[in-house]
Amino acid sequence: MTIADADTLAAGFDEIQRSPSDAGRVELIVRRPAEGEREVLDEGLFDAEEGLVGDRWHSGKDPASQVTVMNARVAALVAGDRERWPLAGDQLYVDLDLSIENLPPGTQLEIGSAVIEVSEVPHTGCAKFSARFGSEAIRFVNSPAGRALRLRGMNARVVKAGAVRPGDGVRKL
Repeated sequence: MTIADADTLAAGFDEIQRSPSDAGRVELIVRRPAEGEREVLDEGLFDAEEGLVGDRWHSGKDPASQVTVMNARVAALVAGDRERWPLAGDQLYVDLDLSIENLPPGTQLEIGSAVIEVSEVPHTGCAKFSARFGSEAIRFVNSPAGRALRLRGMNARVVKAGAVRPGDGVRKL
């Protein structure tokens, strides 16, 4: 396991900022059926009550955090090999500019046949993220620039149920 150092993370910043702003694509879908378990999916079903069907998130929790979305370029930078991306704990990994400026709370995204809405609830790195990717990675994603760009990702809720597959488009509505 290689953990990115501060210089490597800083060098990747420009590539992250080149993420498309209006239309991107789904790179990876990950379901978390139980604590510490990850399933990479060929298709995810998103439901307004359940979030990602089969994920351990359930409707008793805050609907504003049903789905977590991470920029795939950030995942590649902090995690390295695609096989390690699911360790971040997010359900959707997309090639799209997730910055607050580009996607303010309330923005809706069509992903596959589903629609999600960006939440005001921030998505920040935690001790698990730091343990998996290193202290430099947590500082990077939680820096002022990292928070503005939502490098740790963003929370969203499902507003229209639908199916999502890797390779599907992601576009702002």
